[in-house]
Amino acid sequence: MNVTDCLFCSIASGKIPADVVHESETLIAFRDINPQAPLHLLIVPKQHITSLDTAKAPHQSLLGDMVLVAADLARTESVAGHGYRTVINTGVDGGQSVDHLHLHLIGGRQMEWPPG
Repeated sequence: MNVTDCLFCSIASGKIPADVVHESETLIAFRDINPQAPLHLLIVPKQHITSLDTAKAPHQSLLGDMVLVAADLARTESVAGHGYRTVINTGVDGGQSVDHLHLHLIGGRQMEWPPG
């Protein structure tokens, strides 16, 4: 995939609007346009990384930041007290629908197991 064709790169660069709830130098978080729960946010690196499978050692800090931002947003969005789920889908069989690494923060309802 060409980075210029990437949906999440376009959102991160401001070319496509989104309901942004967090932005830093390296990450952007926004509400999912097809939410699977009352709270469904996507936490996306601004740097194009295709998937968790292609992440490497230099991305370690960025991956940690994604998880910490998820926890902070869960508190901000008032779901931390009852619980929430974080998910990184990887590859076609893993349910990844956009070829850009992203973490789903889902909450506001009871989660089922197994998830899918």
